[in-house]
Amino acid sequence: MKLHQACLAIALVGSTSVNGFSSPRMTMPSVSRTARFSAVVDVVEEVTTTNGATASMEMPTAWECDEEAECVEVPACNDEECRTTLDVRIHSKWYDLSGWRKAHPAGAHWIDWYDGRDATEVMDAFHSAKGREMYKRLPASAPDTAAVLEASTAPYSQTELNFRKLRAELEEDGWWNRDFVHEGTLLAIWTSLFVGATLTVESAPPLSCFLLGLTMTNAGWLGHDYIHGIDKFANFMRPFAAVAAGLGPTWWSDKHNKHHALTNEMGVDEDIATDPFLFPYAPDPENDSPLRKIQHLIFFIPFSALFALWRVDTLQVAVNGVEEKRPDAKNELWYLLAHYAVLLTIFPLQVWVPAVFLSGLMSALIVTPTHQSEEFFEEYQPDWVTAQFQSTRNAVTTNPFSEWLWGGMQYQLEHHLFPSMPRSKYPLLRPILQKFADENNVPGGYRESGEFEILYMNWDLYRKVAEADPVPGAPYSRGNGQLGAIDMQGGVAAGGVGLGKLM
Repeated sequence: MKLHQACLAIALVGSTSVNGFSSPRMTMPSVSRTARFSAVVDVVEEVTTTNGATASMEMPTAWECDEEAECVEVPACNDEECRTTLDVRIHSKWYDLSGWRKAHPAGAHWIDWYDGRDATEVMDAFHSAKGREMYKRLPASAPDTAAVLEASTAPYSQTELNFRKLRAELEEDGWWNRDFVHEGTLLAIWTSLFVGATLTVESAPPLSCFLLGLTMTNAGWLGHDYIHGIDKFANFMRPFAAVAAGLGPTWWSDKHNKHHALTNEMGVDEDIATDPFLFPYAPDPENDSPLRKIQHLIFFIPFSALFALWRVDTLQVAVNGVEEKRPDAKNELWYLLAHYAVLLTIFPLQVWVPAVFLSGLMSALIVTPTHQSEEFFEEYQPDWVTAQFQSTRNAVTTNPFSEWLWGGMQYQLEHHLFPSMPRSKYPLLRPILQKFADENNVPGGYRESGEFEILYMNWDLYRKVAEADPVPGAPYSRGNGQLGAIDMQGGVAAGGVGLGKLM
């Protein structure tokens, strides 16, 4: 971003300097300019000076948008009190999103990641057809700002352009239509597990604990599907994660979607910010921990704590969401309270507490190996499509139980490239992406390994990192100087492993 600012400053040297937040200044009536990264539009007003002469003054205004992306000009605010600088490229056009950021249903921080960057693939991946039409109503960036940003932003790769064609073809062919028989089957399995855990809670507590752990893991995968979804059924089922798994949609969107958008980017992706308990790469000596030397021996302990940490994060984000008046925050908190009311009423502590840790272990064994053995990025990756191929490895399951237990995460690449697509479509999508990788010469191609091989690869990574010496200058997992640094932006992993502000 500093490069963008410097480029614009150089481009404007020699012309009249621009500062939308200075006191009113004298200017020629025909001149109208916009500050770098600013929603400020100079409105020219005529005023009478003390000697009776008429002069013109620029009165700065800014954009203010509602949730339907309808924007109007308003008096500019103080730059120290609110964000007024935000330009993002979507499908070759630069948009001024400073007035839209606060109205964005998923939160302002999402748009902030892409100041001065392209967000085409992220826009297409996470938004419904309605959302992908709404952004077109937002105000365009000032021409001089757009010109400088375009010159300093990477052009679209042929891989990205071909991927957009593939996406358009899949949408045209109905790949986002849900298979309700498949959905009903998954929900029936979850219901059976919950009923089984309930019926055995007194007669066979260990069995009840095991079934409840499977119930929680399965609920997490189902909730994951619905929160990612963009169809009416997914929207209706969105609270399922909170009710059935104790995981809030707002927390999930804040943390998990950032992982999707910026996969394996050091200092940004919270899924690889697991130190000081687990280090996926050798750290700088200042950020090292004695636990690293034994992490391959104790990995199952932090793995088991995953679900418990997620639950703590969820409650923290839910309470903060109510205080910040985020959309649907109160309802989400009620759903979470209902979850714990049922959990504490039916299951004693000796059943549900171990079930939480069992579920955490199962979930971590599934979600961790599909990324951590692949490339890590120290810098922002402008080619989002290629970055997903390079940072993701699929797991080939060996039996029907594993195929169900992995919850669609064995098709991690399909999911990362098309997160809103129902998971029932992923097996059929696999050969299409294999062909796409071959035709576009994607580095590393389509990556997949057997389910046990990929688990070993992840363990072996921890072993190698445990044996490695610290690396001076290695990126800090929660702040690499990038725009989206975890500690700087207050992510749920800020200051500690998944505990956010509680640490």
